[in-house]
Amino acid sequence: MSASPFQGVLSTLIRQRGVLGCLVVGEADGIIVDANVQVGIQSNVVAALAAALYRKARLCSAAAGLSTIGFLQLEAERGHICAIGRDGLVLVTLAEPRAHIGRIRGAMLESLSVLA
Repeated sequence: MSASPFQGVLSTLIRQRGVLGCLVVGEADGIIVDANVQVGIQSNVVAALAAALYRKARLCSAAAGLSTIGFLQLEAERGHICAIGRDGLVLVTLAEPRAHIGRIRGAMLESLSVLA
């Protein structure tokens, strides 16, 4: 069996302090293409939520004349969902509240070319 082209990206992201999981999902359907998540994370739920949020944000950004969406971050009491996308795929990171979002954002932006 061949390795996924996303394994390197997911391995880099999961090593960031405070990251609970990272996934590559289809933007249109929220189906997981590849993932690296800690035990207990409901990856299917996270994938569907993140894909829907990213898709809606992309459409709203375009409707408002703001061009393409860059980095999407949802901050909640118990953590963060970060997403960035390209060519119908969304790279998603789920992180604890204490996570350093700047580092996660940087790693995600560096990994964006893998989605192409």
